[in-house]
Amino acid sequence: MTESSPSHRPAADAATVTIVLVNYNQTDLTVACLQSLRQLTHPSRVVVVDNGSRPEQVERLRAQLPPGDLLVLPDNVGFTAANNAGMRFACRDTRPDFIWMLNNDTVAHPHALGALVEQARQQPHCGAVASVLFDMGTDHVQAFGGGHVSLWNGRSVMVTHPVPEHELDFLSGTSLLIDMRAAEQTGLLDERYFMYWEDVDFCFRLRRAGWTLAVAPDSKVWHVGAASTGVNTRARKSETFERVFSQSTVRFYLRHAPLPAVPLARGLGWYLIKRVLRGHWPQARAIVQGSLSGLRHPQGMTKRVTHKH
Repeated sequence: MTESSPSHRPAADAATVTIVLVNYNQTDLTVACLQSLRQLTHPSRVVVVDNGSRPEQVERLRAQLPPGDLLVLPDNVGFTAANNAGMRFACRDTRPDFIWMLNNDTVAHPHALGALVEQARQQPHCGAVASVLFDMGTDHVQAFGGGHVSLWNGRSVMVTHPVPEHELDFLSGTSLLIDMRAAEQTGLLDERYFMYWEDVDFCFRLRRAGWTLAVAPDSKVWHVGAASTGVNTRARKSETFERVFSQSTVRFYLRHAPLPAVPLARGLGWYLIKRVLRGHWPQARAIVQGSLSGLRHPQGMTKRVTHKH
């Protein structure tokens, strides 16, 4: 742990939190999420980033939010960049202690935020805390906070049961409470990831900087999933998903794997072969396009968060 890392945190009930949601032509889902956030037991501010939605959707959001809590971007800059824009927007006057990065296709339990903050308070060197995710409207666990990723076989998997937190390689960005002191040290999300893998990359950077990861078992969030990229079934995924996911996969392993060609060949290569064997030619073509795009990644890291005191 570096000297800039915190040795203590404010009490849970005193911690300031800003929630950041990103909306892209999914206002119905965003409104449902906002309705659940109004029932939270822990006080918070909500910032919604509209990521280039149609004008009528933006107007619906304006009717749901106080003035100054809606950031409208003229174009779709990507899920990652939109989240960063929301976090910078939230910190422009006074930096909150935490930012809760929450997908707009979720519904939160009233105690979800309180449980996240309490878990963070108990672990002073924790850079991020995740919720337990459930399939929408059910008690089926989608992810118990995070999962594992192999830098050798190219496979990643979400865990669906409690595991020791030191065994988790990453936390899901679907519902992620971020200590802003950790973000100041490591930087925000890397915008080279348009969508997908940005949360895994962020957690890898946190851990390498000496921060720990945690899961709050009592923080319950229900999640739809794949709302922005279309069909996402086990049999056939949308071309948009395949292209964007493959692009981000390549960029992640190029950055973090000791020998990137190994996990890319064993993971993404096998993924491509399965699409071909199933006759999913548009999806296979999208994987190739995304992979080639991933190889042409821009240089440089995302700038660190800045704020006014």
